[in-house]
Amino acid sequence: MRSTLLALVVAAAAVAPVLAAPLASANPAGVEPADVHVQGEHVLQIDYQVQQTGYWCGPAATRIALSARGIYRTQAQLAAELGTTTNGTDWIGQVTRVLSGYVGWYETKEMPNDPPTQAQRDLLWRDVVLNIDNNYPIVANIVAPANNHPPGYPNYTIYHYFTVIGYNDSNMTVKIADPASFGGNQIYWLTFNQLATLIPPKGYSA
Repeated sequence: MRSTLLALVVAAAAVAPVLAAPLASANPAGVEPADVHVQGEHVLQIDYQVQQTGYWCGPAATRIALSARGIYRTQAQLAAELGTTTNGTDWIGQVTRVLSGYVGWYETKEMPNDPPTQAQRDLLWRDVVLNIDNNYPIVANIVAPANNHPPGYPNYTIYHYFTVIGYNDSNMTVKIADPASFGGNQIYWLTFNQLATLIPPKGYSA
C-alpha cells in the first residue's frame, strides 16, 4: 500500500540514549492542536509526553507518533516492544517494526552520508510531506553535536529520537515533538536543512 501511494505521489508531481535527559511525566499542555491553517502549513494532532527515563526517547517518540493514529500505549509498554535497554534503542529499524506492527505504512530510511546527498535530502522532504499529509508522523534518530543543536540542548553530542509532526512548505520548516524537553523546548520548529543534517549517519521511520 505504502509503495503504491508513494508512486502515485511521485507520478503526480543505534545508538545511544539521550545523555542526562530530564525525567518527567506528561506535558501539562497536553495535546498539540491539529491542522493549524497557516499558509503552506500542516501540523498533526498528537498527544505529547516527555520521556520518562533518560533512555526512553525511542519509546516516547514512538508513542507520540502512534497517538496521531489514535493509538495510546505507555512508554513502558513500548520500551518492552522496542527492546529498549538502559543503553537506549539501538536502531531505527526497531521503531519501524513496532510502528508498522500497529498501523502498517512505515519503512526504515537510512541516511549514512554526512552530510546527506541531495537525493537523500529530496527523499526526506518527500517523506515528510507524504507522511504528514496522510497523518503518519515521522520518528527520526538523530545525532546532534554541540555545533548543531536544536533549541535548549546541552553543550555536548546528543544521541536521540524525536518525532516530526508537521511541515510548512512556504519556508521549508518542520515541526518537532521532542520528548527530551531540554530547556523546556517540547514542540518547536526547525529548518528542514537542520533536520537533514541531524539525522546522518542514522535514519528515520516514515
